[in-house]
Amino acid sequence: MALQQPRYSKEEFAERGDRIYETQIRPLVEADNHGKIVAIDIETGAFEVDASEIVACDRLEAHHPDAQIWIVRIGSRYVRRFGGRSKRSV
Repeated sequence: MALQQPRYSKEEFAERGDRIYETQIRPLVEADNHGKIVAIDIETGAFEVDASEIVACDRLEAHHPDAQIWIVRIGSRYVRRFGGRSKRSV
């Protein structure tokens, strides 16, 4: 299997992915899928939702083998968090 190569700069990739999510996908998925992953093909606007990044991407690639995939976690600005976090004092 050939390795997919990005066809866009990092900036354009992110801009396209965020724009598609905010304008087309977010209104459809946000209500009942908090914390799940959306895998988006930034060229076609096709998307898949799943709790697993791998499953969402695999399903999207099954229908769009040449997909340029942008990943978003529903209800969060981040897909993953690195490092620890301290408890908040109340």
